[in-house]
Amino acid sequence: MKQQLVRFDWAIKRLLRSKANFSILEGFLSELLKQDLKILNILESESNKDDHDSKYNKVDILVELTSKEIVLIEIQVNTESDYFYRMLFGASKIVTEYLKEGAPYSQIKKVYSVNILYFDLGHGDDYVYHGTTSFIGIHSHDKLDLNEKQKQLYQKECVEKIYPEYYLIKVNQFNDMAKDSLDEWIYFLKNEEIKDDFHAKGLLDAKDKLDALKLSAAEKQEYKSYLENLRYQESMADSSYSSGKIEGVLEGKAEGRIEGKAEGRIEGKAEGKIEGILEGKIEVAKKMQASGVSMELIRQITGLDDF
Repeated sequence: MKQQLVRFDWAIKRLLRSKANFSILEGFLSELLKQDLKILNILESESNKDDHDSKYNKVDILVELTSKEIVLIEIQVNTESDYFYRMLFGASKIVTEYLKEGAPYSQIKKVYSVNILYFDLGHGDDYVYHGTTSFIGIHSHDKLDLNEKQKQLYQKECVEKIYPEYYLIKVNQFNDMAKDSLDEWIYFLKNEEIKDDFHAKGLLDAKDKLDALKLSAAEKQEYKSYLENLRYQESMADSSYSSGKIEGVLEGKAEGRIEGKAEGRIEGKAEGKIEGILEGKIEVAKKMQASGVSMELIRQITGLDDF
């Protein structure tokens, strides 16, 4: 029988904030950022305070690493068209919030924005994207780097490590073929399942601590309510999409009828004017011919070759 594991987003809201479960988040972030790391603590802000009555489809958690770097993990279930802007706002807000007043800019904390999305954002074929900031010469096309003094001052090896870095995981675009340890994590994010042969960092602890059967009675009820809220949101989104398609079709047909009638009137009037002008020229040409005017002169005046 397949082991039933709780969703990662609900785990972030309820279970992964506990220091006893830090190893799960540490494993996920280590695999994603390709470095061994440790979580120092969970940072609380207005955007990620625990709310038992939350009905939103957005989940986030802010963690501080022992390196003093900050990681914002956000999970978004339903489509949000301006999500790129929200990523920018979230990372920028952290940069300013965690610089002490009067402190030099060199003390700005490094921020990683990790975004786990259950909808398709942007246009691309991959399911994991990594965004950094670099400066390229517009003439020489060389990459601007830090000098040795700056490397010592900033404790960074390159410019990209100063600025926020963004990770986008488009869960639904993953094809369920786990080719490496990060894929094993994405498989879990998509299917709430950890296969016996998976060995990515943190997954063994996740398999043990995120077992739905080990939840308390109160936690089971909260989890059930959370799933019901998600289903309701998805149903509302589907209904809105379907209604939009139907309304679009009806509006299109109505507009088509209106445009057709309008175009018909315009075309009819235009054709009528053209026919009227032609008939008038023919009538003039016949009268000129009856009066004995030469055919050459008639053609020059009326522009008619045959009437």
